[in-house]
Amino acid sequence: MIGKIIIGKSFRGCINYVLENKLRGDLELPTQKRAELIHYNQCFGDHKELIKQFNEVRALNPKLAKPVMHVILSLSPGEKPENATLIAIAEDCSRALGFEKNQYIAVTHNDTNHMHLHMVVNRIGFDGKTLIDSNNYKKMAAYCRQMEEKYKLRQVLSPKTFLPKNSHTIPRLDSRKESMKTDIRISLLQAKSYPDFESLMRSKRYELIKGRGIAFRDSKKMYVKGSDLGYSLATIEKILQQTHALKQLTIRQQIQKEYGLRKEPKISQSNAAIEMIQSNPSKHDSILEILLRPEKDNDYTPHQLMQKRRSLSQH
Repeated sequence: MIGKIIIGKSFRGCINYVLENKLRGDLELPTQKRAELIHYNQCFGDHKELIKQFNEVRALNPKLAKPVMHVILSLSPGEKPENATLIAIAEDCSRALGFEKNQYIAVTHNDTNHMHLHMVVNRIGFDGKTLIDSNNYKKMAAYCRQMEEKYKLRQVLSPKTFLPKNSHTIPRLDSRKESMKTDIRISLLQAKSYPDFESLMRSKRYELIKGRGIAFRDSKKMYVKGSDLGYSLATIEKILQQTHALKQLTIRQQIQKEYGLRKEPKISQSNAAIEMIQSNPSKHDSILEILLRPEKDNDYTPHQLMQKRRSLSQH
């Protein structure tokens, strides 16, 4: 479950939005009922009566310019809890964010492939005081994780910013980022130059954004900096700047030494490594650590490799 909070000015606009039924495409015909008001708290009636009641309480604190809190809870595709569960989720939200004594309504939307629960909340209480909403985004992230566990909903990762400090370094599975890292690694194995690498990544439906650094955007518009994946622009350029002959020699020696890979006349070492990655994911990181090892900062080249480089250049 993903939670979002919007602070606004107009109860009329927000209540009308969450309760309206949209038109279907160009047919100008109403959709199946997309909005269902499932819960009231400290209020009741149709949309006009609700707007009036919310504004009456708003008048208790006329100096507050933005008295509207709009909470949006998005469930994963295919999840459609019963109304009783959704009401319980809404009540839990009111307690988590501290507005259980304020006016609010809960409305479900069913016009997309994943259900949304909308809550319109009056930030002004009946005592005229404004709801204390500091750290609401952090509270929302914690609340969503609790609801996923309590009601057996699909789990979503919280932003690291909202995790406890002692959890910041815990590895967190993100299959799309892992897939992106794998595609970058395999493209680097196959590429002979940066344009070649860029072309290979585009063939895998990635957009590359290059400036002082590099970032990647996948087919679902997920944007990730290269440095967050361990592949900054500097790292990529260092890998691609290695001479082809020396790189192949190093790969051949290291793979034969560490993995006992036999020479096959019809399969290049880089292709063999790619096949090993795809067929045996457990060796993925170890093989790629060899293949994509960046150059050392001091650019020191071992004496033996320098001799082999000279020998290659003479033939």
